[in-house]
Amino acid sequence: MTQITQQHAPETTVNNAQKSVRTRSARLAFLVILVLVIAGAFALMRRLTERHALAKETESLAVPTVSVMKPGVEPTSDELTLPAQLQPYVESAIYARTNGYLLRWTRDIGSHVNKGELLAEIDTPEVDQELSQAKASRQQIEAQMQLAKSTAERWTNLRKTDSVSQQEVDQQVSAYAQAQANLAAANANVRRLEQLESFKRVYAPFAGVITRRNTDVGALISAGSNTQGKELFDIAQFDPLRVYVNVPQINSPSIRSGMPAYIELREFAGRKFTGKIVRTADAIDPGTRTLLTEVDVPNKGGRLLPGSYAQVHFAVPVQTNRISVPVNALLFRSEGPRVAVVGSDTKVHLKPVTIGRDFGTKVEILDGLEATDQIIVNPADSLEEGQQVNIKAGAGES
Repeated sequence: MTQITQQHAPETTVNNAQKSVRTRSARLAFLVILVLVIAGAFALMRRLTERHALAKETESLAVPTVSVMKPGVEPTSDELTLPAQLQPYVESAIYARTNGYLLRWTRDIGSHVNKGELLAEIDTPEVDQELSQAKASRQQIEAQMQLAKSTAERWTNLRKTDSVSQQEVDQQVSAYAQAQANLAAANANVRRLEQLESFKRVYAPFAGVITRRNTDVGALISAGSNTQGKELFDIAQFDPLRVYVNVPQINSPSIRSGMPAYIELREFAGRKFTGKIVRTADAIDPGTRTLLTEVDVPNKGGRLLPGSYAQVHFAVPVQTNRISVPVNALLFRSEGPRVAVVGSDTKVHLKPVTIGRDFGTKVEILDGLEATDQIIVNPADSLEEGQQVNIKAGAGES
């Protein structure tokens, strides 16, 4: 019995050892399978993650990224610049009022003269002789009138005694009245010649500057401006200066008396001479379609010279708010110009716009946009209404 038990013991030990080996093998296989499963799951998850990232990146790339900016707000006034010529405030050509020869002149070009100052003297021998003759004739007529007066009085007294007829008295009274009329005519002729003689002295009609002298001593002087003779002097008042400007019809509603303006001249680079609008023609010239406007510019120092070419600047007020956009923000479609705007939903909205003036790098928008809109800069031609877009970081400033 003991032998049998001893014989079965080694067999049991062998079986246990085989079972242990099988168990370890199973565990090892399980571990291998587990590692493989984990590795497969990890690879699968990694592949799924990569696929999701790729899909997300593809989706992100499918939505375009755009740069946006706000429209620019234009100033409330426009600067209107027009060419003009400076003119004296008062300018006059001085002609002789009597005939004769120039005796002397007292002022030359560039002379500043006051009102009533003597400019020249004219020798008038013929007028002097005519005046002497007129005065002598007046004396004769005075003597004849005195005789007619005494005769009329005498005949009137004789009529009271019926020594003469009434007709004779009337004749003498009429002769006296005629003599009075002759004396009045003689006095008028003397006064006329005295006036002509007073014109032998030429005076400045107003304070100003002599700009031209067209005669010299000994020259024959003819009265009036309708003769072949030239004017004696040209005189001008330089302070202030008048500047006449032809304002285009489109800007005429904004031009009003009292509006400020300034002029610039090339010879005074960087300097502005201020003035103001004093009057307009209140009518459009049908030939040029412009409004004649006068601007007065003070010239106390006399630095501005009449006849100079200048540029006149007006600040023309604008009645409506105006905005502008860059030229590269416009889309030209068959239905008309459009501007791509990004809404609060980050979607594209194509707004029709009305284009105004072209400033070169930007254009004026008269209608269709608001100052708060976010417009797309350099929009692609493929942009469509309602398309989703991404806004580039840092964009949105005008």
